[in-house]
Amino acid sequence: MNISICENMKQANLTEMREVYASVGWKKHTNERIKQVFEASSVIALAKADGRIIGFGRAMSDGVFNAAIYDVVVHHDYQGKGIARLIMNHLLEELKDVSCVHLLSTAGNEDFYRQFGLRKLKTGMGRYLNPELSDQYLEE
Repeated sequence: MNISICENMKQANLTEMREVYASVGWKKHTNERIKQVFEASSVIALAKADGRIIGFGRAMSDGVFNAAIYDVVVHHDYQGKGIARLIMNHLLEELKDVSCVHLLSTAGNEDFYRQFGLRKLKTGMGRYLNPELSDQYLEE
């Protein structure tokens, strides 16, 4: 399988991206929301196989001091094939000169991100409007 990484939304098919999200259970993403969050992102990586989007990731950054990586997602049917690793390598290469890179991970994927040199924060804090996400990700 030949995987290519694209870096801009001009090459994006929003319906394919929504299908990637849905394949992992994230079903609230609409084409409009996907377009909004990816266009607002500083760095994007769209993984394509045979011209079809099968995974992606994005980051927001000031380009100097801080960046945050979000939404590293690979279609369920393509997981375990190194695609998320390609996406992460691309994002981190684009952010290589940024002093501090944060990442929000879904529960259970922390070990995957450790291989890229990421570690848990001592002082990280957050707020979730969704009570279910708040219960899942925030400590008391």
